[in-house]
Amino acid sequence: SEDGRFLLITVWQGSERKNRVYYQDLQAQDAEVVRLLDDFDAAYGFLGNDGPVFWFQTDLDAPRGRVIAVDTRFPQRVSWKEIIPQAAETLTSVSVVNDQFIASYLKDARTQVKTFDLAGRFIREVTLPGLGTASGFPGKRTDTETFYSFTSFTTPTTIYRYDPATGESTVFRQPKVDFDPQDYEVKQIFYTSKDGTRVPMFITHKKGLKLDGNNPTYLYGYGGFNIPVLPSFSASNLVWMEMGGVYAVANIRGGGEYGKDWHEAGRKLNKQNCFDDFLAAAEWLMANQYTNRRKLAIGGASNGGLLVGACITQRPDLFGAALPSVGVMDMLRFHKFTIGWAWTSDYGSADNPEEFKALYAYSPLHNLKPGTSYPPTLITTADHDDRVVPAHSFKFAAALQEAHAGSAPVLIRIETKAGHGAGKPTSKIIEEAADRWAFLVRTLQVDVHAGGKSAGS
Repeated sequence: SEDGRFLLITVWQGSERKNRVYYQDLQAQDAEVVRLLDDFDAAYGFLGNDGPVFWFQTDLDAPRGRVIAVDTRFPQRVSWKEIIPQAAETLTSVSVVNDQFIASYLKDARTQVKTFDLAGRFIREVTLPGLGTASGFPGKRTDTETFYSFTSFTTPTTIYRYDPATGESTVFRQPKVDFDPQDYEVKQIFYTSKDGTRVPMFITHKKGLKLDGNNPTYLYGYGGFNIPVLPSFSASNLVWMEMGGVYAVANIRGGGEYGKDWHEAGRKLNKQNCFDDFLAAAEWLMANQYTNRRKLAIGGASNGGLLVGACITQRPDLFGAALPSVGVMDMLRFHKFTIGWAWTSDYGSADNPEEFKALYAYSPLHNLKPGTSYPPTLITTADHDDRVVPAHSFKFAAALQEAHAGSAPVLIRIETKAGHGAGKPTSKIIEEAADRWAFLVRTLQVDVHAGGKSAGS
């Protein structure tokens, strides 16, 4: 703890967001470790303490999150106090600075920040630079300033200083990127999925785009493990948009955009909802004249690679190209390799008869149909990926090439001396991005000199 009195021990198991919390009083001689929160029934994030009273961010009885106080002298649940109740938005993080709670929320997949006093009374909403993602606000309870980063689809990550007393933000560090953000347009729309669920999607492109149904479009998604996909700046995506491309991000179920319920609606037996949401996003883009089937590419990595694999096996006619990266493609055996056992909390397990049926119904490897014309596909993986072993991509590429009846290319790109993606050197990142966009320029027939419209013969 910040006051040095308590040792806090947090215990996790697998990838599910539940944990236990133990503590030891370092000021008491021969003090034993106390199992304060030992039911493994929710997520508990220690925020700080006021003497023996501990503050936690939790999703217990609050799928979108709240802040509670637990007095270690009276640890029974009936004695717990709610400090910041669950809001309509999803609580993602809380820090204690200048005797204030600085609480970050997700509001329709973008950041909203509110401050409260230590009794939970609302102070103000932090004014952010725009529609995007803010993170940080670290510090100690006695600090009089804190810092946060802000980024969006057209804003490179910028560091701001924040004064909790006045609520003012000032630029502390700003990168220099050779582009004009005023040349681009970002909008957020909401579309309806197959079962009537309202799903948000961000769309970014150059200003002046003609909605003539002929724009090369790259649709990205993830949809898993309670992880939200938030606005962020990418030089690689900027290159795509400079060529006239549209970049779309669908915030499908399975992620953490709307809290635990949104996640639950896209896991285990509900996983098909993720694919239905993504397919509905593709159809919305075409119905609203952004693009057409020959000009629409889809992409995703890891769990997002599974998303792409499932969508092209379920609707091979819907896409002009597919870019599944380091994807989980064999849903019957994923749990038998490296860390795959930990994903059963999200996917279920083929060892469970009921879950086997659900997994088999969408497993990309097992749903390829011989004689089907699949879209042009560039599968990417790395030879040292010990998160999602490259065998997933190897098997899917081989099976797809065998089943494929059309003339469209089905390729696999295998990076060497690399893994799942984290820590990849800049040179390899650039090379892979160049290959990815080159594949789309060729398969979608993008004329980079004509602002993205179709190339001539």
